[in-house]
Amino acid sequence: MNKNEIVIKTDKLTKKFGDFVAANEITFEVYKGEIFGFLGANGAGKTTAMKMLIGISKPSFGKANIAGFDIYKETEKIKKSIGYMSQKFSLYEDLTIRENIQFFGGVYGLNDNEIVSAGNKLIDKLGLHDEADKLVGSLPLGWKQKLSFSIAILHNPKIVFLDEPTGGVDPITRRQFWDMIYEAADNGITVFVTTHYMDEAEYCHRVSIMVDGVIKALDSPEQLKKHYNAESMDEVFLMLARSAKRGE
Repeated sequence: MNKNEIVIKTDKLTKKFGDFVAANEITFEVYKGEIFGFLGANGAGKTTAMKMLIGISKPSFGKANIAGFDIYKETEKIKKSIGYMSQKFSLYEDLTIRENIQFFGGVYGLNDNEIVSAGNKLIDKLGLHDEADKLVGSLPLGWKQKLSFSIAILHNPKIVFLDEPTGGVDPITRRQFWDMIYEAADNGITVFVTTHYMDEAEYCHRVSIMVDGVIKALDSPEQLKKHYNAESMDEVFLMLARSAKRGE
């Protein structure tokens, strides 16, 4: 983690839907190579906040700079400088592994030669030579998740956004997935991750916890546990989430 280089900076970033304030004046910074956990119960506002950060939802007001680009004026540049992985949709199951690599490589702005080179490295690294021309839908869930993450960083983005990336996979696969996250962070990629597994919050360098659209706490897991006199991040989360007034 390089605290001299800020890759996400928000200042009172807010999203309103009529009178409803989904994300209320959120302000924070994230550094190069940091694993930043973004936590909150259902309805807390974390998904709304992430949509603003990745450039698919325009803020109502406030400021943000993502990967060096303004959130209002340079959303297309932001999209080319980040990776994104969602639990619900990341890969096309009716395309092969190689076809998914080709498609997303193009979306991320790589040329044909770069796609072939990066794709071959990815297939080699994951040991998927025999499966490269099989449909993604035929892969076990754990492998789909690993492949999704690898494709999300195919273009070596400054930041990768992971939305509940390990939902539904077994504990061993989750641990392997986090090994991949650590490797990406060691290579200078900032990892912005939402999760509802509180043991995973312990793996982050810093964690922010949203309640009712507001960031209620932001610090390292160790400091948060110390501050709230808690044994685990699960305890910290429950203490803060207990005060929530809204749900899904």
